Amino acid sequence: MISHQAQTPAASEPREQQPFYIPVTGSPTRPRRTLKHGDTFAVLDSHGDIGISAGEPDGIFDKDTRYLSRLELLLNGMQPLLLGSNLRDDNAVLTVDLTNPDVYFENRLVVQKDTVHIIRTIFLWRGTAYQRLGIRNHGDRRLRMNLSLSFGSDFADVFEVRGMSRPRRGTSDVKVETATVMLDYAGLDGVTRRTSLSFDPAPNRLDRGVGTYALDLPPGERRSIFLIVECNADNASPTKPFLLGMHAAFRERKVAAQGATTIRTSNDLFNSILCRSMADLSMLTTETPQGFYPYAGIPWYSTTFGRDGLITALQMLWCDPGIALGVLRRLAAYQSVKNDSTSDAQPGKILHEMRGGEMAALGEVPFGLYYGSVDATPLFVMLAGLYYKRTGDMETLGVLWPHIDAALQWIDGPGDADGDGFVEYYRATEQGLANQGWKDSHDAVFHADGRLADGPIALVEVQGYVYAAKRLAAYCARDLGHVVLAGVLDEQASSLAARFDEAFWCPAIDSYALALDGHKRPCAVRTSNAGQVLFTGIARADRAATVAQELLRPSFFSGWGIRTVGSREPHYNPMSYHNGSIWPHDNALIALGFARYGQKHAVTQIFTGLFDAATYMDFHRLPELFCGFRRSRGQGPTLYPVACSPQAWSCVTPFALIAASLGLEFEPDAREIRLRNPRLPEFLNEVLISDLRLGETTVDLSVRRHGEDVSLQLIRSRGEVQVSVLYS
Repeated sequence: MISHQAQTPAASEPREQQPFYIPVTGSPTRPRRTLKHGDTFAVLDSHGDIGISAGEPDGIFDKDTRYLSRLELLLNGMQPLLLGSNLRDDNAVLTVDLTNPDVYFENRLVVQKDTVHIIRTIFLWRGTAYQRLGIRNHGDRRLRMNLSLSFGSDFADVFEVRGMSRPRRGTSDVKVETATVMLDYAGLDGVTRRTSLSFDPAPNRLDRGVGTYALDLPPGERRSIFLIVECNADNASPTKPFLLGMHAAFRERKVAAQGATTIRTSNDLFNSILCRSMADLSMLTTETPQGFYPYAGIPWYSTTFGRDGLITALQMLWCDPGIALGVLRRLAAYQSVKNDSTSDAQPGKILHEMRGGEMAALGEVPFGLYYGSVDATPLFVMLAGLYYKRTGDMETLGVLWPHIDAALQWIDGPGDADGDGFVEYYRATEQGLANQGWKDSHDAVFHADGRLADGPIALVEVQGYVYAAKRLAAYCARDLGHVVLAGVLDEQASSLAARFDEAFWCPAIDSYALALDGHKRPCAVRTSNAGQVLFTGIARADRAATVAQELLRPSFFSGWGIRTVGSREPHYNPMSYHNGSIWPHDNALIALGFARYGQKHAVTQIFTGLFDAATYMDFHRLPELFCGFRRSRGQGPTLYPVACSPQAWSCVTPFALIAASLGLEFEPDAREIRLRNPRLPEFLNEVLISDLRLGETTVDLSVRRHGEDVSLQLIRSRGEVQVSVLYS
């Protein structure tokens, strides 16, 4: 890292089986702000600085490499005072208002605080971070001060930022010109990565680590300083100036939002939550060669993740099936066609994670293209079937069918290596993930006596995913003319449901076992995984009612949401990552499961708890997870310090909860939209949905609450469609 050079004042270890644990080194001294465009994201503090607080994942990152690890604004060598720090509602721009502290020279006050106003405006566009410093002297006399911007880059791989150490690294070089600095890093993978910093106007002094401006401003005078930071600068494509870049970035966002379904409600606070959620999803969604894909989260997961993308698309399918289309196309393109133990790959298996940094290229981490996920493959088949049921898009189904068929062959083949009819996982090498379900912490799968389960492990929710995948694949096969195959798949699903109930139901805990271990012994512990079983429809109706009742007991429901593990179970810890915390996306899938079995009062309870939690969150943004402590009157939920925020499957949770509450169903062939057993929570008196699409038709509709009942009004229809309310 290039060292920071001080300015002279002017007058006037993680455990081996947890190789990717995220260490916590302290609480942040300044809140963090995030920006993203394409494959580039920035984590800055509330001042707009980078890297001045130890232990924070600050930086400007592109394709899993940190291209700028330090950027600090100083006035006469001192940190300015913060007046305000605001993200635009659409996450496009960070605006920071700063002022000067009292400035002394030789024990004499030469500049009183609050004399200088600095507006710091930052945004990202196409691999470039743009920054403008708007400076104004509000004093009544001429102002002379030094303003400096110190900078540096360690070109760290994202896994180094997360805490992994490397015995060897590449070499760095710095080239300084009048108004530009080139920071180069020759990686061990043979790739040279470059950060270009361009100052406008040129600083009075520019060296290897700092640019300094000697400000001389008469009263009321304004001045602008621009800094453009490019990741992998390409001289063949000149960078747009600040204002042109900003207008281009705004234009892109406006075009992307055209024609989207919009939701407004009677609750302004919930509207704010929805607005932030949609802005976060838009920011995380990245254009890839196969279409738009929601990257999992910032800072650790800003890349293609199979499971995360699939579940995000499932939650948003009712209002934006285009997300599912991009996810399915991209994951189909990277579906494994070979066996490779290093990457846990097998033919037909769906990608878990994709990485583009130096460590992945060198094999120091196995995640270049990594397939160590037991649930992404059945979830892929599920999403493909649900997408077809939602849209009637036969053309896409035909293109996807070979990939669906390959995934089904993996489910019945390598996915069930011992042939017992359940899909299990067991990592192929010691470098892979030990646990390969969504709860992938090393201690996330255990027995009632606290012993960790040994593999191969059959997770309870995964069998539900397989059941739903086969039911939906049968539906698709029938429409494609594969009638015999459809019958076989339906029979397999029915057989699985019967064997599943016998193997996984545990009367002693009134719930499903978390998993079967390698000896087929049930992990008889109460976990939220049982709620996801309801989401897939594999549960018997009586079991579903019992599970719902159990998950709403105080041992599970904290008042904010359902914990991942019941408070009476071994390994329960409300501050843990997977064993007692609350994950919004987990709650959303459980709520969809409750709705499926007619448990609408339970849906309302989850919806209300998460809404209340979001009102306490920064920017009204639901993070990846938060702690599972019991709700106390007058206090908000306890945050999990290193949770990703935003995180794709968390930010779309409010939309999934709306779908669960309204019981939305779509029948493209019948041109019908149904609301099954709709019910709204008490904080919502009305929900207005505009431009809800079914085929080429769009509708605007309003749902109003009347106690525990609702009324439906079709406001406008563009095309032929029927909207109905069903009670069953």
